[in-house]
Amino acid sequence: MAIDKLATATEKTVGFKQTKKAIEKGKAKLVFLAKDADDHIFNPLLELCQQKGVVYEIVDTMEQLGKASGIQVGAAAAAVIEE
Repeated sequence: MAIDKLATATEKTVGFKQTKKAIEKGKAKLVFLAKDADDHIFNPLLELCQQKGVVYEIVDTMEQLGKASGIQVGAAAAAVIEE
């Protein structure tokens, strides 16, 4: 499963702002978006990934994404910068 790459990545971003910056700067190699995140967070990041040609994967919950990112709270978005 691709979300495992997030847990083992040497460099990653967690959260909307950091992930958005990584996509805009061309540093994000793989982006994860939580399906249950608010639309005003989910949709702009999805569109940005599509515009920039960044590979993305949608996960079911923010809780699942937070755990995979190694944090104790949910996360709406995360990205692998380097594997």
